[in-house]
Amino acid sequence: MKALVLEEARRLSLRDIDLPLAVGPRDVKIRIHTVGVCGSDVHYFTHGRIGPFKVEQPMVLGHEASGTVVEVGAEVSHLNVGDRVCMEPGIPQFDSPATMRGLYNLDPAVRFWATPPIHGCLTPYVVHPAAFTYRLPDNVTFAEGAIVEPLSIGLQAAKKAAMKPGDVAVVIGAGTIGAMTTLAALAGGASRVILADVVKEKLAHFANHPAVVTVHAAEQSLLDVVRQVTQGWGADVVFEASGNAAVFETLLDLVCPGGCAVLVGMPAKPVALDVVAMQAREVRLESVFRYANIFPRALALISSGAIDVKPFISRKFAFSQGVKAFEEAAAGRPEDVKIQIEMD
Repeated sequence: MKALVLEEARRLSLRDIDLPLAVGPRDVKIRIHTVGVCGSDVHYFTHGRIGPFKVEQPMVLGHEASGTVVEVGAEVSHLNVGDRVCMEPGIPQFDSPATMRGLYNLDPAVRFWATPPIHGCLTPYVVHPAAFTYRLPDNVTFAEGAIVEPLSIGLQAAKKAAMKPGDVAVVIGAGTIGAMTTLAALAGGASRVILADVVKEKLAHFANHPAVVTVHAAEQSLLDVVRQVTQGWGADVVFEASGNAAVFETLLDLVCPGGCAVLVGMPAKPVALDVVAMQAREVRLESVFRYANIFPRALALISSGAIDVKPFISRKFAFSQGVKAFEEAAAGRPEDVKIQIEMD
């Protein structure tokens, strides 16, 4: 079966590879339709590793996917052949302490697509547990289904923030995750979102949104804008979605007393935080690692029209052009948010 295989850093191949396709009693077989190119996929492509996860043998990329069920296991009752679906890419051990506590994203044994050594889904067919496969509502397209995964990270962040209606939120970083976090913050009740990035083009999708204030951080002071919007009080919630270590120097200055900072982006190196400054204002610190029990909520928000992800799908490439898609994603065009690959 053909697949888009990362052989090593900077070397991708579209070639045949042996992948397991036996359908167990609680599995479904899915014909893949659309796969999003994630920042982590690009990082593996360009660097060959993310932190402790290193590509030491050929690995199929891709984990943001939608498709059509073509076979169901004997014990599967909620899905049928022909159902259009999206898939949650991380599979935990079902009896692990984390899973039993509803925190299955934190199971150390989780098997996550395209995280070494687990193969991803940039291939025509996959077999996946039915429990982590979700039927797409009739009005949700395959392209929208394939962006549910990054949207779920934003929704997990809003959930961890425990947002209240009327909150003022700051989102630092307007890439895919920052954009999805902005949508999630608005859906979570934010009256105003202040979205900042050093790349002006990344702010364009929200330039005319009545509830979003965009800040080109290369020319404006984010702290000054936050103080102006909040009359000097500070933001109720600050989402750090850039992964830029320099942001942490002033991160806490943006948060109001009793507010919350949510760490979504992942800095490449350890960063310093002023703990006493946090304590003096009782700032709550939360962190996000993927998501748990979020996919159905993301689908419901897209289906209802409360969240529109379509404007953030920048370009599409055919599966046969998969290598080019990754080269384009790695080039980092500032106007790109989400590049997707469609099966030929």
